[in-house]
Amino acid sequence: MEVDSNCFATLLLLRLPQFGSGRYRALTQQFGSAEQVITSPVQQLVGLLSPAARQLLLEYQHQGESSEIGRQVRQDIDYCRQHQVHIICAYQVEYPPLLRQITDPPMLLFVKGEPSCLRLPQIAIVGSRNATPAGVEHARQFARELAGGGVAVTSGLALGVDGAAHRGALAGNGKTIGVMGTGIDQLYPRQHIGLAEQMTASGGALVTELPQGTAPRPQHFPKRNRIISGLSMGVLVVEAALRSGSLITARLALEQNREVFAIPGSIHNPVCRGSHQLIKQGGCLVETAQDIIDQLDGQLAYQRDLLTQQEPQQEPQQEPQHQPQKQPQKQPGSSADNRRSKVELSPILEWLGFEPCTLDELVQRSGISSAELSTQLVQLELRGLVEQQAGRYQRRR
Repeated sequence: MEVDSNCFATLLLLRLPQFGSGRYRALTQQFGSAEQVITSPVQQLVGLLSPAARQLLLEYQHQGESSEIGRQVRQDIDYCRQHQVHIICAYQVEYPPLLRQITDPPMLLFVKGEPSCLRLPQIAIVGSRNATPAGVEHARQFARELAGGGVAVTSGLALGVDGAAHRGALAGNGKTIGVMGTGIDQLYPRQHIGLAEQMTASGGALVTELPQGTAPRPQHFPKRNRIISGLSMGVLVVEAALRSGSLITARLALEQNREVFAIPGSIHNPVCRGSHQLIKQGGCLVETAQDIIDQLDGQLAYQRDLLTQQEPQQEPQQEPQHQPQKQPQKQPGSSADNRRSKVELSPILEWLGFEPCTLDELVQRSGISSAELSTQLVQLELRGLVEQQAGRYQRRR
């Protein structure tokens, strides 16, 4: 893993005391880049950095990587290289575009797993750590159906609803992203070590803005929540009490102009009162995963088109150009036009016909897995070629 000089500077700033993403934005706007900040005379930073931070920076300017903070940054880089952890800085193109839009985006992300999944369309699923069996099942089922439809499921890797959402996404053969309130090497809770390994092995990712060695502390988790909602197009709340981290995530989602969904529960269940409050305040009541897909119809199509348009720009860097003659034949028009033609020629439309049929019937006709069929059916629905009612699909006339 290569780290450029500006990324090194960003890591160094992250290690300074009393330094956060807001100060990072202000300083990089004023000085031009993180590298310019750490090389500027310390006298210019009076009033902008704490005395302790200025002292550490002064020592670095004189001693380089042999200084205290220089050694810490080198240890961060060495750890990430040894454990296949990616470092994505806010100025890099790999940084998730939706997260960049929030008012307080992290200055960088540590990502273990597949970093490209952070750019996928995502729905966050959050809720009580002490969820009822029904709440756990709701989270698992919604996540399974969303992931099976090609939407990544994002949550906080906590016990209860979060863990059920991650497992549901894995059951749907989809991608799931766990946002941590600790350093990437301090997975919490420890009961989810095995789950985290499954998530990264299945093409998902673990994400944190906190440096290596950061232990779980209460003040870190509300900040973590803004990343959960910031990565996502919408947040689904499952069983949340009136005073809970899930409602903080929902509030942040509204501030970030994201959709908020809630599953209703028993009026006698105290862990449902937060969900009911969200519904009273204008949150969208949902009963099925399809309700979420329908509500986000246009955004899903837009996000998928963005991904499709980015693919041709990435291919020359990732694949050798040993067949230059074939590419124009495969892509005669724009990438969006190409994607449209592929959908229109999908054999699923022939297997489907104009008479309603279930997903199981389609599996038998096509020999394709239910997860893959679900993904393609969602794409066909978004293009207006297929409609679904009461769990049965048919071509639109």
